[in-house]
Amino acid sequence: MTHRSAFPHDCASAISQTRRDFLWRTGGGFAGVALAAMLQRDGLADVAPSPIGSGGVVQVLHYPPKATRVVQLFMGGAASHIDLFDHKPDLEKHHGEASDFGEHVEAFQNGLGPWMKSPFSFRSYGQSGKMISDAVEPLGDCVDDIAFVHNMIGKTGVHSQATYLQATGFQDPGFPGMGAWISYGLGSLTDNLPTFVVLPDHRGFASNGPKNWSSAFLPTQTQGTAIFPQRANPIEDLLPHAGFVTQESDREGVALLNQLNREYQQQRSDDSRLEARIRSYELAAKMQLTAPMTLDLSDEPEHIMKMYGLDTPGKSYPDEINVPEEIEYFGRKCLIARRLLERGVRFVQVWSGNDNSFPRRNWDSHEDIERDHKPLAYGMAVGAAALIKDLKQRGLLNETIVLWTTEFGRMPSTQGSKGRDHNPYVFTNWLCGGGIRGGVSYGPSDEWGYKPLDRSNPTQVYDIHATILHQLGIDHERLTFRHNGIDRRLTDVHGRVIKDLVS
Repeated sequence: MTHRSAFPHDCASAISQTRRDFLWRTGGGFAGVALAAMLQRDGLADVAPSPIGSGGVVQVLHYPPKATRVVQLFMGGAASHIDLFDHKPDLEKHHGEASDFGEHVEAFQNGLGPWMKSPFSFRSYGQSGKMISDAVEPLGDCVDDIAFVHNMIGKTGVHSQATYLQATGFQDPGFPGMGAWISYGLGSLTDNLPTFVVLPDHRGFASNGPKNWSSAFLPTQTQGTAIFPQRANPIEDLLPHAGFVTQESDREGVALLNQLNREYQQQRSDDSRLEARIRSYELAAKMQLTAPMTLDLSDEPEHIMKMYGLDTPGKSYPDEINVPEEIEYFGRKCLIARRLLERGVRFVQVWSGNDNSFPRRNWDSHEDIERDHKPLAYGMAVGAAALIKDLKQRGLLNETIVLWTTEFGRMPSTQGSKGRDHNPYVFTNWLCGGGIRGGVSYGPSDEWGYKPLDRSNPTQVYDIHATILHQLGIDHERLTFRHNGIDRRLTDVHGRVIKDLVS
């Protein structure tokens, strides 16, 4: 397994493969800078060097960057676009009538009952007049900062494959998460925290679990580090818990491990896994000091805690899914995401919903949209709106992309009497910050919210990924890694920058 640099194929004519690989392998520091200077001298790099961090393979950005960080809000279980962000008056007009799609429809289960209007009312917000439902009303204050993409399509109605597709760009296992690709390309902004941090749902992982943020064939240090803020031990294996271990003995143990690993590495210099393990030990030592401070919210002012819905600490909740609990747990993760971003974490992934829970603790509302979506949606909206406002007031939103993701949508027809089946044929994502145009609704779905209105020009996850990389200064076709004889990339062989969304 060898890695390629993030430059186009025509660079090979100016710099031999051996020489180029040597320069990149021997450093993201002086050697990488030397290569960048050589490329500029020869007219092969079109953007000046930029202080984009350390350890990334892209030492010369392909475009002037509009963003340096990304936070992805992932709704596990498939959030319903037509009950949150994609208003459909025709469903209100024809509610209860037999659904007629005008074509054969392959349902995931048995969700082809009558047309069903949303149980939530829609209202317009902001100067853009964007219609969103009462279930996400707190986001009304932010719609003029958000670009909604309503013509997203997937490839499958199976949760695991669809989640892989949105998280990694491929519907099969074995591929790096988007955060891993960005870590690989741009490197770290801090030496004290991971480049890629994941905040899972407090009840458990969504479909595929940690494979959604795996490094796969990329260098191991690019994988996501999972943090559970609500647990007594938020980061597994970071601190010793045995009573006989002291801070001094822990440091000495790590030092001995590093010494042995370095000696072993000298004998096997081509094994990148050991270098990644050494770097993980070094990072863990720094995180022992930095991470607890980052997760400690005691220095946050009262008005910030209230904005994130964290003004009732220690409150107990009923067994049924409920709004206050969802506000607190999602809001806490959003606040910690802000603290991670401002401390130099490059990519933060925040999850809502765990896999196959019942009663529902995810967005897979086959039985009752109102019962399940209302608490999850309102909790998400409070946290997401607070995050956007907080980043904006700190001057960080202009360099941070916020991406809202789910694996597919839900059908406009009824499953049972109150639920909705899977709809991979169209759904919604939204983005804001980092040079994304706000107050935009892009790519409408049809009158039912069943498929894109223009079926010939849908938006796919590759386009979202390409647009985000573009805003970070990266050409998605030039960030590659050779694996099993193939130059792999986040966008596979697809993807286009959505020009209507970028400023």
